[in-house]
Amino acid sequence: QVHLVESGGGLVQAGGSLRLSCAASGRTVSAYVMGWFRQVPGKEREFVAVVSWDGSSTHYADAVKGRFTISRDNAKNTVYLQMNSLKSEDTAVYYCAAGSRVRVSATGYDYWGQGTQVTVSS
Repeated sequence: QVHLVESGGGLVQAGGSLRLSCAASGRTVSAYVMGWFRQVPGKEREFVAVVSWDGSSTHYADAVKGRFTISRDNAKNTVYLQMNSLKSEDTAVYYCAAGSRVRVSATGYDYWGQGTQVTVSS
């Protein structure tokens, strides 16, 4: 069992940056593949990025490639999402998730945080 808590969301102007954090408690986060997803009202949860157990491999959605960076610090039991050059279409609730395999589908993850709101004003 692992408990995930996201933080770092907020309101930012287009072109700005935010860094989201996902702190894990319970079982060590190094046992899991970690992903970030986002969701807007009325739409399905959307894959953003995923990082392997040791941080050596990452994968991004096309919509964020080149602008977002996922990383992890297993010693701190924390995963990060650095978001640069933000656009209004990045506005969403962002969730971190823990799973056993690198997946882009939300159904492939076992544990979820409560989410953090990111709002990008144009």
